[in-house]
Amino acid sequence: MSVSEMFISLQGVLTADQDIREEIRKVVQTLEQTAREILTLLQGVHQGAGFQDIPKKCQKAREHFGAVKTQLGSLKTKFPADQYYRFHEHWRFVLQRLVFLAAFVVYLETETLVTREAVTEILGIEADRERGFHLDIEDYLSGILTLASELSRLAVNSVTAGDYSRPLRISTFINELDSGFRLLNLKNDSLRKRYDGLKYDVKKIEEVVYDLSIRGLNKEATSVAGAEK
Repeated sequence: MSVSEMFISLQGVLTADQDIREEIRKVVQTLEQTAREILTLLQGVHQGAGFQDIPKKCQKAREHFGAVKTQLGSLKTKFPADQYYRFHEHWRFVLQRLVFLAAFVVYLETETLVTREAVTEILGIEADRERGFHLDIEDYLSGILTLASELSRLAVNSVTAGDYSRPLRISTFINELDSGFRLLNLKNDSLRKRYDGLKYDVKKIEEVVYDLSIRGLNKEATSVAGAEK
């Protein structure tokens, strides 16, 4: 093989790779748009009237996740199944965003932490890497850390809306989440930095709870929560 033939062959490989990346990019753009639509919908819970509409907003968000399943199904076909991590960077951030959105919906519905397996079911992908397009553990954890930031904001807005019991429940949840992350030996630099931000979310929520306490509103919240039971 001559030098020119060798480089022509290499160009063919480069072109094929570029075509794959372009196809992936197109699907990822669609996923990002759907994620923005879900986020816009869920952001309504931070407004005063939004607290009464939480079930309706969660239902609509789940309908949007139907489109996400279709789009991720298309993404799976754009690259060889055994080259997931070669192209992972293209969809890593949007997948983390989708994990956060799925986790936020589940929290709003049940006030519990969504499992990685439940997220994969919502997104229509795999939990086991051996089975193909899957949810990487680090992507799952990054999405959960974004949830913590969102809940710290929700705690503040709950007080503004006159819901004094919700910040107490959020505080309990976030502290349990923090305890869970402390059990992990995180060596990934990006994930470790994200986790370091969790302590600020914990502090922010503690300040909200403390403010309720000194104003005597935590007793009111506790009595309301007891009455609801």
